Amino acid sequence: MVLSLKRAVSGRLLYFFILGDILGAGVYVLVGSVAGKSGGAVWLPLLCALGLATLTGASYAELATKYPRAGGSAHYATRAFGNAVGSVVGFCMLAGGIVSVGALARAFAGDYLRSLVAVPVVVVVVVLLAGLAALNIRGVKESLRANAVATVVELSGLVLVIGLGAWVVLRGDAEPARLAQVDTGHGVFGAVLAGTVLAYYSFVGFETSVNLAEEVRDPRRSYPRALFGALATVGVVYLLIGLVTSASVPTDRLAESSGPLLEVVRVAGGVPEWLFSLVALVAVANGALLTGIMSSRLAYGMARDGLLPAVLGRVLPGRRTPWVAVLTTSGASLVLALTGEVEALASTLVLLLLVVFTAVNASVLVLRRDPGDAEHFRVPAVVPVLGIGSCLLLFTQLEAGVWLRGLVLLGLGLVLAAVNVVRRKRAVAASGEALSARGGSTNDA
Repeated sequence: MVLSLKRAVSGRLLYFFILGDILGAGVYVLVGSVAGKSGGAVWLPLLCALGLATLTGASYAELATKYPRAGGSAHYATRAFGNAVGSVVGFCMLAGGIVSVGALARAFAGDYLRSLVAVPVVVVVVVLLAGLAALNIRGVKESLRANAVATVVELSGLVLVIGLGAWVVLRGDAEPARLAQVDTGHGVFGAVLAGTVLAYYSFVGFETSVNLAEEVRDPRRSYPRALFGALATVGVVYLLIGLVTSASVPTDRLAESSGPLLEVVRVAGGVPEWLFSLVALVAVANGALLTGIMSSRLAYGMARDGLLPAVLGRVLPGRRTPWVAVLTTSGASLVLALTGEVEALASTLVLLLLVVFTAVNASVLVLRRDPGDAEHFRVPAVVPVLGIGSCLLLFTQLEAGVWLRGLVLLGLGLVLAAVNVVRRKRAVAASGEALSARGGSTNDA
C-alpha cells in the first residue's frame, strides 16, 4: 500500500511557512551584496524584486489551488508540456532547493556565528544539516511549529534593526543622501537590475510552499491568503530594512560584510552584538529548514510521478514523512556547502529558479484549457505573461560564471529528461506487448 502525506498544515501555519521562508536568510546575509551591486539605494532593488516575485507568485497561487500536489512546479510543467519538460523543471527546482540549503548552511558559518564563537566551517555545516534533517524526518507539523517560533524571532530581529536604524537617523548620525545613490559604474538601470538579481533571492521561498499543498487543509482557500499575506508583510519589512541600513551604514562597509545587519547594530550601539547574532542565526537556520522541507517533498513528488527513482518516494511508517528524500537532498546540500561560497550559490539558485518560473508562468497559460477539479484562484492572463517577461529580463543580468555553473546543472536535468522519456516509451511498449499477448492467448483459446 502506498502511503499518502498527512494533511496537518493549517492556513496559519502555511502563512508562517511562507513568511519564514522568504524572511530572514536573504536579507540577513545579502543586503551587503546588493549594496555592492547597486550602491546606496538598497531599497530600490528590493522593491523591484518584490514586484517581479509577486507576478510569478500569482501564477503559483492559481496552479497550487488548481492542482494541490506535492510535486509543485514539476507537476504543473508535466501537465502542461509533458514528461520531458516536467523532468527538467523538477530537476531545476530540486537543484535550486539543494543549492539554497547549501548556501544557507555556509552563511550560518559566517560573520554572525564568528562573532560568537570560532568553530570550523565543516563542523558547523555538518551539525546544522544533520539536525535539520532529523527535524524534517520527525514530521512536517513539528517542523512548521519550529518554523513559527523561528519566524517570530527573525521578524523581531528585523524590527529591531529597523528601530535601531531609525534611532541612528534621529540622533543625526545617518546619511539619508545615500538612499538616492545608484552608482557602481554600470549606469542607473544596469546597477538596479544587477542588485535586483541578488535581491530576488531574498524573496524566493513562496515557490517552496506549493510542495506542501498536499499536506494543507483546504489549500484552495488557504493558499492565496497565506501567499499574498506573506508577500505583503515581507515587502513592508524589506523596504524599511533597505532604507535604514543604507542610511545608517556606509555603502562600502555594507558591501564588505557577510553580516550586514550586524553593522547597523554596531553603529547604533546599546544592543549586545551576541544577542542579535543569535537572532540572525535563527533566521538563517530557519530558511535552511524550510527549503529542506521543500526539496524533500519535491523529490518525493517527482519520484511518485516517475521522474526520479522510486526509492525517493518511500515514506516512514507512523511519521509518514519522505525519509529517503530527506536524507538524499540533505547529503547533496552538504557537499555544496563545503565546496561553494554564499554569493555564487545564491546567483546559481536565481538562474535555476528563473528557468522554473518561466515554465510555471507558461504553464498557467497552457493549462487554462483544463478547468480543473474544483473552483480555484485565477489571475488575469496578463500576469503570467508579465511574469515570463520579468524572468527573461533577469536572465540578461546573470554573469558568465553563473551561467557556466547553471548550464552544467541544466545539462544534468536534460539527461534526466532523456532517461525518463526512454523509460516511459519502454513502459508503453511493454504494456502494449502484454496486451497483445493476452489478446493472442484469448484468440487461441
